[in-house]
Amino acid sequence: MPIYEYNCRNCGDDFECIVFRTDEPVECPKCGDKHPIKKMSSFGFSVGHNFKSSSSGGGSGCSGCSSSNCSSCS
Repeated sequence: MPIYEYNCRNCGDDFECIVFRTDEPVECPKCGDKHPIKKMSSFGFSVGHNFKSSSSGGGSGCSGCSSSNCSSCS
């Protein structure tokens, strides 16, 4: 059971969530927003995981981010 880290676009809360299935919806525990952003994980990099964002940002920066400067991503 992987634990994923998320950031809520609505209230800015950072939280972790155990995800049993990849199609399972994730909801912010603070405000109830149903579209949090999955954060990069250092574990994902250490095992070679291919990170895919669940958002569809159209910016020129990171996938799921409208910024062109990745230092502004959290």
